[in-house]
Amino acid sequence: MRLNWLLCAALLLVGTSAVKAHENEFDHGDDDVIDIEDDLDDGGEEVEELKHEPSTPPPPPKVTYKAPVPTGEVYFAENFDKGTLGGWVLSKAKKEDTDDEIAKYDGKWEVQEMKETKLPGDKGLVLLSRAKHHAISAKLTKPFVFDTNPLIVQYEVNFQNGIECGGAYVKLLSKTSELNLDQFHDKTPYTIMFGPDKCGEDYKLHFIFRHKSPKTGKYEEKHAKRPDADLKNYFSDKKTHLYTLILNPDNSFEILIDQSVVNSGNLLSDMTPPVNPPQEIEDPNDQKPEDWDERAKIPDPDAVKPDDWDEDAPAKIPDEDAVKPEGWLDDEPEYVADPDAEKPEDWDEDMDGEWEAPQIANPKCESATGCGVWQRPMIDNPNYKGKWKPSMIDNPNYQGIWKPRKIPNPDFFEDLEPFKMTPFSALGLELWSMTSDIFFDNFIICKDRAVADDWGNNGWGLKKTADGAAEPGVVAQMIAAAEERPWLWIVYILTVALPVFLVILFCCSGKKQPSAAEYKKTDAPQPDVNEVEKVEEKDKEEAEEEEEEINEEKPEVKQRSDGEAETASQEEEEEEEEEGEEEAARKPTVEEEETANISPRNRKPRRD
Repeated sequence: MRLNWLLCAALLLVGTSAVKAHENEFDHGDDDVIDIEDDLDDGGEEVEELKHEPSTPPPPPKVTYKAPVPTGEVYFAENFDKGTLGGWVLSKAKKEDTDDEIAKYDGKWEVQEMKETKLPGDKGLVLLSRAKHHAISAKLTKPFVFDTNPLIVQYEVNFQNGIECGGAYVKLLSKTSELNLDQFHDKTPYTIMFGPDKCGEDYKLHFIFRHKSPKTGKYEEKHAKRPDADLKNYFSDKKTHLYTLILNPDNSFEILIDQSVVNSGNLLSDMTPPVNPPQEIEDPNDQKPEDWDERAKIPDPDAVKPDDWDEDAPAKIPDEDAVKPEGWLDDEPEYVADPDAEKPEDWDEDMDGEWEAPQIANPKCESATGCGVWQRPMIDNPNYKGKWKPSMIDNPNYQGIWKPRKIPNPDFFEDLEPFKMTPFSALGLELWSMTSDIFFDNFIICKDRAVADDWGNNGWGLKKTADGAAEPGVVAQMIAAAEERPWLWIVYILTVALPVFLVILFCCSGKKQPSAAEYKKTDAPQPDVNEVEKVEEKDKEEAEEEEEEINEEKPEVKQRSDGEAETASQEEEEEEEEEGEEEAARKPTVEEEETANISPRNRKPRRD
C-alpha cells in the first residue's frame, strides 16, 4: 500500500512539474528574474479582476496570402491570382466517335477562390461542370527540349466535392506544326500525361509518355508502374495536394505528392510495355503440325474392365436394417386442409377454378414420431463404383506444348536514352468528370528542383499552414473521426480510458493491512506469523531487559575497584600481596565480564 501511494505521489509530482515548466517556458525568458515580494501588492488587484473574467482560447494565427513568384528560370508558371483566363485557350473541338449531345468540349472553366478558402485572395482554375467534356490549354514561354537538364512538372489539385469518376491530370502537348490549341481534343499529340485519375474504387496517379520508335517512326504509350502507396485519402479528404513529376537525363524518374516520393523508377526498366522491344519474336506464319501430340498422359490401352464392375449400381440404397419408429401414424397425411379457412366472397369458380382450402401441418403429427407412408432411409451403396475408366499412363509420343519458332524481330531497336522525348510547347487539361468544382492552382514547369520547391513552399505550403491553423484540436479531431467511424470509440476506451482507470485503481484502492502494533494491542492472532517468530520476539524483549540491568550495575563495580586501589597504596609493602589477593577475589573474572557484556542479539533464544 505504501508503494502505491508513493507511485501516485511521484506521478502527481511529475505532472505538476511538467505543467509548471510548460507555463514558465512561455511566461518567462531565460534571463528574466521576478521579485515576487515587490510585485505582490501591485499585482493583487489585477489577480482579483482576472478571477472574474472567463478564460477564452487564443485566436488561431492569421496566415496572409501572398502570390508565389518564380525564383529562377521557368518554362511555365501560373497562379491565376490575376483573376482572369488570360493566356488560356478554351477548346472548340468536338470529340470523335461520341454522341453529338456530349461530343462538344463545352464544360465550364472559371477562375475563382476555393469554396472554403483559408487564404482570401488565393484564386485558381476551377472545373465547374459535371458530366461534360472539358478542354483548356496554354502556351509555354518557350518549348521544352529534352537535353541535359531535368524536367520538373508541378501543380496543385483540390477535389472540393470529392470525386466520383473523373481525372485531374495534365498533358504536355507535343511541339508540332499542326498544334492548334483552339482545336485541342483527346487525339491531340502529347509527350507526357501526368496526374491523378479515379473511377469507381480504382485510384490512379498517371505517368505516361509517348515514345517514338527510331525504327518505324510510330508512337507508343509507355505507362509507369502503379505506386505502392494507398492513394485513396488524396481523393477524399478535400484538401489541396501538390503533385510533382521529376524526370532526369539518366532516365530515372520520381513522382511526389505533397513533396513526399510515392513512386520512382527508370524509363528503361519500369515502364509497360518496355521501351525497347525484344530481339526475337514468335513467327506469325509458323503453324502447329497436325500430328503434334501435346498430351502428357493418355488412357492405358491395355487396361480391361473387371468382370465384377457394375456400372449400373446405384450410388444410394435403402437401409435394410432400419426399423419404423413406434408411434408412426401411417394413415395420417403430413398436411391437411385448414379447417378454419373460408372461401373468399369474391371467388369466381368460373374464373379462378374450384376453391380449395390452404394446406397446414397435420396437428396429429405433432405428438407422433411421424406421419404418412414410412420409407427406409437411404445410405451409401458399398458396391457403387461408377463408370469404369482405364488408368492414365505417360504418353510415349508426348512432344510438349507447341510454340511457334522464334525469328529475329524486324522492328527491333535499342534506345538507351528514352529521356530524350519529343519536345513540347503547351500545357493542357482535357478532362471528363462526374464531379464539379475541381480546383487547380500554381502550375510550374522548370528544370531546377530548387525553383520548384520554392514555388511549392510559397503556394501549397502556405495553404497547408493556413489549414493547420484552422484545424480543431486533437480531441475535436478524435471526436469528429469517431462520429464517422463509431468503432473508434472502442479504440479510444482501450487506449485512453482503460489505462487511466487502471492507474486510479492501482493508486487509490487496496485493502489496508493491520500493523503488528495493532495486533499486539488487541491480542489478535497475526495471519502470517508462526510460532518460532513469536518465541524469538519474546526472547528479544527479555534480553533487552537483562542488558538494561547489567548497564546499571557496572558503575558500582567500577567505584568499588577504585577505592580498594587507593587503600593498597597507603599500606606497607609486606601487606600488598595479601591485599592484592583479596582484591583479585572480589573483582569479577574475565569470563564473567564477557558473559555480562554479551549482546542479547548473540544469545541463542530460549525454548519454553
